Amino acid sequence: MYSLPAYAFIAQDFTTQAALYTHHQYIAGFIMKGAFAHGAIFFIRDYNPEQNEDNCIGKNLGQPFSGVPYFGTLFHNDVMLAFGTPEKQILIEPTQWIQSAHDKTSYGFDVLLSSTNGPAFNAGQSIWLPGWLNVINDNSNSLFLTIGPGDFLVHHAIALGLHTTTLILVKGDLDARGSKLIAR
Repeated sequence: MYSLPAYAFIAQDFTTQAALYTHHQYIAGFIMKGAFAHGAIFFIRDYNPEQNEDNCIGKNLGQPFSGVPYFGTLFHNDVMLAFGTPEKQILIEPTQWIQSAHDKTSYGFDVLLSSTNGPAFNAGQSIWLPGWLNVINDNSNSLFLTIGPGDFLVHHAIALGLHTTTLILVKGDLDARGSKLIAR
């Protein structure tokens, strides 16, 4: 909400940010828990393991390896720094390119709204709020903050936590009372 804001001034309104985040986390949590509870009911009452003997649904090899891409990226970058070859790190340029497409000129990409000669930039000067493209690149506000390695780590840590939680809940469904999907 702060580095790629959906609304013009949401990056400056921290109370609204916290409220929106909490609101959507609660909704997502209730929906996920309801879905997993109904999945568990299905597996206990209606699922026939003989019909799906060779299905991949009973194989839960994904959970032990869910954190490998994230931690592998961290280990790789640390090793590259330790060996004195920082140019071999996994970079965050794709994210910076996305911000450049939304008119963040500090990265040096010449694409879409960050290109002052492009049709998107010229059309953007006359629509919506006058001067909004200049506000994005003004360093005196936090409308579009520069993305750094910390953002990369935080976003991936949150994704890791969400995916691990999902995998644990799915495993709980598969391992529910009466389910024969996972070997004991």
